[in-house]
Amino acid sequence: MLIIGIAGGTGSGKTTVVNQILNQLSADEICVISQDSYYKATDELTYEQRTKINFDHPKAIDFDLLVKHLKELKKGNTIDQPVYSFVTHNRLKDTLKTHPRKVVIVEGILIFNNLELRDMFDIKIFVHADTDERLIRRLRRDIKERGRDLDEVLNRYQDTLKPMHQQFIEPTKNYADIIIPNDKHNTVAIDIVRTVINQKLT
Repeated sequence: MLIIGIAGGTGSGKTTVVNQILNQLSADEICVISQDSYYKATDELTYEQRTKINFDHPKAIDFDLLVKHLKELKKGNTIDQPVYSFVTHNRLKDTLKTHPRKVVIVEGILIFNNLELRDMFDIKIFVHADTDERLIRRLRRDIKERGRDLDEVLNRYQDTLKPMHQQFIEPTKNYADIIIPNDKHNTVAIDIVRTVINQKLT
């Protein structure tokens, strides 16, 4: 099993890179695990209390469960991946059955912050995009998909996202094997990733 970690700031374009890699392999060879699914359950908190959680801090992530699930996949076992709701800021009761595959992609902003998880990655990729571009993407996504208003997104960006990015995300670029600049012409970087995957699989 080949495990690929794809990190980068919010709105950097990680999903685009993941999809480009997915397009290179058949569906029965690859699966994706999102760090966002592993935000800690907050059943004991009210909705108002949940809205104040710093979701861009490593402490918000259940890394123990994520590492445990990766180990289970490596053993050939199926896992029940959590499903997280950004509307309620909590895990849903539903889970997603995830089967072991030849290639497992783990993507998320904070995945290089945990040493045990980081050491499990055979390839570490960091997707880079400039600050303005990331903010614009975050605005569009949070307003359209997560029901946030403009002031809420901007306040969270200024108070939490930006300082957390500088403290916990940008420095982890140093752990990356490959840094992909996020634009529409990163085909060379994706070709390199595809070549490495094929070499590892053979």
